[in-house]
Amino acid sequence: MIERELVVENRAGIHARPATQIVKVASAYRSDIFFIKDTMKVNAKSVMGIITLGATYRTRLTCVCDGEDENELMDAMQKLFKERFIADVKGTD
Repeated sequence: MIERELVVENRAGIHARPATQIVKVASAYRSDIFFIKDTMKVNAKSVMGIITLGATYRTRLTCVCDGEDENELMDAMQKLFKERFIADVKGTD
């Protein structure tokens, strides 16, 4: 299990389109992935779960990955956040 802090750098925050991109990337991996904000913990493979976080610009989320490809998933998620939610599946260019 690995854990990292991710910061929402998209000025519009995480709304439907970014949530869909997050799920698209997360679902390409076998590992479990969760976002934690304050006392909320949601599955990052669920669009509705992600939206309920209410993550706005500069929100800090704890990302937890656990599974056989957790490192690759975490790297792809970190890249997705850094690129403001514009990425292909598996985090490729």
